[in-house]
Amino acid sequence: MKKFALPLTLFLGLISTAYAFDGDAEAGKAKSATCAACHGMDGNSPTDLYPKIAGQHAGYLFKQLKEFQLGAQTGGKEGRHNALMAPMVAALSEQDMKDLAAFYASQKMKEGSTPEDVVAQGEKLFRAGDMERGIAACIACHGPRGVGHSLAGFPKISFQHAAYTKAQLEAFRSGARANDMNGMMRDIAKKLTDEDIEVLSKYVGGLH
Repeated sequence: MKKFALPLTLFLGLISTAYAFDGDAEAGKAKSATCAACHGMDGNSPTDLYPKIAGQHAGYLFKQLKEFQLGAQTGGKEGRHNALMAPMVAALSEQDMKDLAAFYASQKMKEGSTPEDVVAQGEKLFRAGDMERGIAACIACHGPRGVGHSLAGFPKISFQHAAYTKAQLEAFRSGARANDMNGMMRDIAKKLTDEDIEVLSKYVGGLH
């Protein structure tokens, strides 16, 4: 099977946009009390309404916090707008965000599972994409195990709640979420059918 590959020039360009950071995990733990209600004490959210953030790349977490704050400050015109996150990030300093990111990155994400009935279809789309429809393989950016790449800013997606992944893919497809680098996720998601999104979301939930 042919696979889509991320061009080297684009990859290097993404690396140049990655956030450098010096967060303190212990300080972040002390600051995480208000986050626990939705994300759990260790970043493993007990409900699929909210993402698991344990073990996520620190730079990616920091970037999202910064963009949630920007979204709140601009009324959603810039960054990432979310009504629940807006009040949570309003008073955070940049160092607070770095510390929180460092803490959650130091935790371990709990394993998820993949329903047997989506394994074959999900694996094919994840690993090879769909050339006829111009859909790039997820593996190109997120890696064979879905762990992403910290320097390039690609997040870990394996073990994530399927419902959350589905919601984000739908948001990228509709344009409701637009904080992806170079519009990469929006470009891919707009080519995905409802079935594609359902299958991929369930597949990566147990990918390891």
